[in-house]
Amino acid sequence: MNNAPHIANGEQIIIFDGVCKLCNAWSRFIIKHDKQHRFRLCSIQSPQGKAILKHFGYDSEDVTTMLLAQSDRCYDKSDAFLQVMHGLGWPYHILCAAYIVPRPIRDWLYDRIALNRYHLFGKYDSCMLPTPDHQKRFLDHE
Repeated sequence: MNNAPHIANGEQIIIFDGVCKLCNAWSRFIIKHDKQHRFRLCSIQSPQGKAILKHFGYDSEDVTTMLLAQSDRCYDKSDAFLQVMHGLGWPYHILCAAYIVPRPIRDWLYDRIALNRYHLFGKYDSCMLPTPDHQKRFLDHE
């Protein structure tokens, strides 16, 4: 498979729903706790996000999962979440103990939240813009 567009070798991009209030809280959490700057963020609604989704075979109009995209592979649902937790280091990588739970069960639990995220947490009318000091963390704002 060719490398994904907009992703340099070794780069990890968290692709999230930019109008979802839960997803925006998640992106703020990443900015605050990713001290090593291992991850960059990109909204599903951006041209870059749509191109990456298309590259990995996801429908950019119907995405119900956060993704962790690398130049040559993409994680979704609970695997994406756990990969990010591992990358954040102590104490967050403790959550990787959830890998002992079979993926279908983890993903079922993930889907219950993802499919109801707008109802449970709300939705913005448009994508939130990063503050100037956080713009470098977003692929959308290069």
